[in-house]
Amino acid sequence: MASDTAVTSAPTRARVIASDAEARAVARDFAESVRPYAAQIDAERRIPDEVVDAFSGTGLWAITVPRAFGGAEVSHATLADVIATVSAVEPSLGQIPQNHYCLVEDIRLSGTEEQKSFFFELVLAGARFANAFSEAGGKNVAEIQTRLVADGDEVVVTGRKFYSTGSAYAHWIPVLAVDDEGLEKLVFAERGSDGLTVVDDWSAFGQRATSSGTVLLEGLRVPADRVFPMHTEYENPTIAGPFAQLTTLAIDLGIARGAIRETHDAVRAARPWIDSGVDSASKDPLTLERVGRLDIDLAAAEALTEKAGEAVDAAKPAADERNVAAASIAVARAKVLTTELALEASSRLLELGGTRSTLGAKALDRYWRNARVHTLHDPVRWKPVIVGDYVLNGTLPARHSWI
Repeated sequence: MASDTAVTSAPTRARVIASDAEARAVARDFAESVRPYAAQIDAERRIPDEVVDAFSGTGLWAITVPRAFGGAEVSHATLADVIATVSAVEPSLGQIPQNHYCLVEDIRLSGTEEQKSFFFELVLAGARFANAFSEAGGKNVAEIQTRLVADGDEVVVTGRKFYSTGSAYAHWIPVLAVDDEGLEKLVFAERGSDGLTVVDDWSAFGQRATSSGTVLLEGLRVPADRVFPMHTEYENPTIAGPFAQLTTLAIDLGIARGAIRETHDAVRAARPWIDSGVDSASKDPLTLERVGRLDIDLAAAEALTEKAGEAVDAAKPAADERNVAAASIAVARAKVLTTELALEASSRLLELGGTRSTLGAKALDRYWRNARVHTLHDPVRWKPVIVGDYVLNGTLPARHSWI
C-alpha cells in the first residue's frame, strides 16, 4: 500500500562528526543501542521512526560529505566499517543508508558547486536520501525505461521503479531516468511531491525492513536545477562503481560479524554431543575447528575490506583508468569473501547452536535469511572471472555500479 506520509523534509539538525575515529565510535554506540530491537524489526518488517531518526541524528549519514563543505570526509575503510558495525546488529538498518552514501558520492562527482552546497547542507542537517534506480523489467539491470522530458525550467519524469531501498524512510528520493538523447540523469525529488508515490510492497524473506519496493513516477515535476548528469560518472573513470560495491559488501561483512557473535553465544549455551567425550560444547574439537575457521575467514574478510577501502582512497584524488580498475579489483576480492562468509557463518550458527537455535523466540534464522537475500544484489560468481582476467591478461573491468 502507499505510504507517502509522516516523513518531514526538514529534519532536526544532526550531530556533525569530525573524524574517522569518532565515526567508528559513534557507530559502535548506536549499534549497541539498537540491539534490543533487532529481532522485532525483522519480525515487523519495519524500522521504527524513532530508530531511523536517531540513526540519521548521529551524523553517520553525513560522514562522506567533503571537508570543503563541512563534512568529515572519512576514509572508505571507515565508511565500510561503519556500515558493517550497524549491519552486524540489524542489517536492514545497515542497508537503508547504503544508497544514501552512493547518492552523496553522485553529488560530489557530478554536481555543480551550487548543487553541492545545497544538498550537502541538507545531508549535514540530517536529510535522508533513498534510491529509485532499478526497475523490475528490461532485458538486464542496466536498461532503464523511466523517461525524463524537459519542460521550461522543469523536467517531467514518468516511470516505475523497484528495489527502491529506504524509500519509506527518506526525505528525498533521487530518480534515475533517461532523457531524449538516451543519457542517464539523476533527478532529486522531495518525498511527498505530486506524482511520486512510494508503495511499501517489499516482500522478500530477508532484509525485510529495507523498504526496497516500488516507487511510481506519474508526471513528476522537478526543477531543472535538481538534475545531475549521472552518465558522466561512467563515461569517464570515477570511483562510483567500486564505491557502490564497497558499501554493499560492508553489509555482508556485518551480517557475518553478527552471525559469528551469535554462534559464540549459542555454542556456550549448547550441550556437547554424546560421543564427544567432553563436558561442554565449547570444548568439542569438531566445534572448535568450525569456530576457528570462521574466525580466520572473518579476519581475512576484514583485512580485504580495509585494503579495498584503501584502494578506493588511492583512486579518489585523481581517478584514471588504472587506479579505478585497481580499486574495482580490490573491492571484488573483498566482495567474494564477504559474500561467502555471510552465507557460511549464518548457516554454521544454526548447525553449531543445535536444534534449540531454531526456536522462534531466538529468531536466529534471520541471519541466514538476510545473508541469502542481500548477497543476491549482484552475481558474485562473476567476480573471480573479472579478477582472473585482470591478473592474467591485464584486462580492465567494465565501469558500472556492479564492479
